[in-house]
Amino acid sequence: MKQVSRWGGAKWSASGAHDEAHRGAVFTSSASNTSLPKLQLKERWWLPVLAPRLPLPVRFGEPSERFPEYWTVMTWVPSEPLDHGSISRGAHAADTLAGFLRALHVEVPAEAPISTDFGAHPRNCTDGYENFFQAVGPNDISADVRAVWDDAVAADAWEGPPVWVHGDLHPANVVVSDGTLSGIVDFGAMFAGDPAWDLAAAWVLLPAGMASRFFGMYAHADEAAIRRARGLAAVKSLFLMLMGQNGERGLPGGKPHWGPAGRAALDRVLKGV
Repeated sequence: MKQVSRWGGAKWSASGAHDEAHRGAVFTSSASNTSLPKLQLKERWWLPVLAPRLPLPVRFGEPSERFPEYWTVMTWVPSEPLDHGSISRGAHAADTLAGFLRALHVEVPAEAPISTDFGAHPRNCTDGYENFFQAVGPNDISADVRAVWDDAVAADAWEGPPVWVHGDLHPANVVVSDGTLSGIVDFGAMFAGDPAWDLAAAWVLLPAGMASRFFGMYAHADEAAIRRARGLAAVKSLFLMLMGQNGERGLPGGKPHWGPAGRAALDRVLKGV
């Protein structure tokens, strides 16, 4: 086996597996992050409930003397993470993302998980926004970014029933092939709540000029949802920029290549729909 990437937890490919049905499967482990076992178990429990057509766990195991971590074997999607790839077929990617989120954003059962980290109205996320903005907010567009955020804060709240939300759509949590989106990974943060948290991906993931097509295909977002989503996209973009800055400074967890991706996303946010 060989390690191929890090999406939430460590992953290894098993391209030499003897069982043809499992060839090319992905082995995920909880590694050393103490929060990851809980997230992995959450995925195991809810993904089969969420959508029968999603790639489901093929095998999973508990910590043992031979391997002291939770582990899961998932079906393999030939692709690469967007933070190491690109989207050249923007219209196709917009349609694919809209179709996925339209299918995902359905009313949840009563026992669905509620997030303590994601899902709040932007007006309840001002501390996080200010921290990111003060750390990396570009001076040349600072007034425009703040205007987008203030508009999101002023938008009406989600009034529909709680729906399934992935919650953590950014370039390292989607995969691409043939110039378009081909998979979504890391459902550990999923929760029941406001779909605007996922709709922010119209700017964070898609190329410039594709937000309008995305929202047209999604067809379920009103003006207030789009305003909240745009503000949340600004926050996510600033977060990517901060991670890039941390990487340039050699800080733990930093990712230098996320900085340019975050700035490009922020520029798309300012262009609107």
